[in-house]
Amino acid sequence: LQAYAKFSGAPLTVNTISRSWKAPKGDIPVLISEDKVISQPAKILNFLRKQKYNADYELSAKQGADTLAYIALLEEKLLPALLHTFWIEAENYCSVTKPWFASRIAFPLSLYLPGKMSREALNRILLTKGGPPLYSLTEVEAQIYRDAKECLNLLSKRLGTSQFFFGDTPTTLDAFVFGFLAPVYKVCFPRVQLQEHLKQLTNLCRFCDDILTCYFRLSVSGHSPTGQDTADANLQKLTQLVDKESNLIEKMDDNLRKSPQHPPRKLTMLKLAAHGEESSSFNRLSP
Repeated sequence: LQAYAKFSGAPLTVNTISRSWKAPKGDIPVLISEDKVISQPAKILNFLRKQKYNADYELSAKQGADTLAYIALLEEKLLPALLHTFWIEAENYCSVTKPWFASRIAFPLSLYLPGKMSREALNRILLTKGGPPLYSLTEVEAQIYRDAKECLNLLSKRLGTSQFFFGDTPTTLDAFVFGFLAPVYKVCFPRVQLQEHLKQLTNLCRFCDDILTCYFRLSVSGHSPTGQDTADANLQKLTQLVDKESNLIEKMDDNLRKSPQHPPRKLTMLKLAAHGEESSSFNRLSP
């Protein structure tokens, strides 16, 4: 959703919450626009399109049909492997996913909700992929990763050497593919079966890097700015500050050279006083 908003120019303000169960309609992400409350990604995208924020404006009817087909492919073939990578794979869940989500959930629910989400992910996989001829969890796991790798190969072939899937302009399909691939590409997992395969497909990795650089560029502090203008303004202020400091240092240096010089004194002991640093607080924006 954030990628689509950036592609279409929709002016979204992202608010981070730690009690997702208290969100309007009990689901996230949720979009609040004046008196309207909209949940579920597909409904939010439709609302943005009705507000004239349409990333697919220049697509043909065939390209629109291809978009729907590829999104269905992502949800059928790639999503189960993503759920397994994040929520079912024991090492990944214990060392990455559980601490990550628990850090955003208030105690004592932080001890319960990640496990509940893990069980829901497993149930979803078994409901959609379990059953004949796959009778064991091991067989289901092997099949969903085979499907995911085939899906990645197909996406890589479809992208080819193009910057985006339909030319030089990002569309809904690019937003969906980026949303599926970027977490797998960037998160440091102990078990990296799907991640290793993705990193072998260099054009998909370049695709993620380009979008991160162009649309989610991080500031020096590591926090995403509200927009390109903000980043440029901050950079200009920083440059001006550095120039002022440099001029001040040069003047001080000239004054020192012109002042009477004294022979250096030998210090027998040097005491260092610790100085506290004031840290600015930032609001981290995340889905």
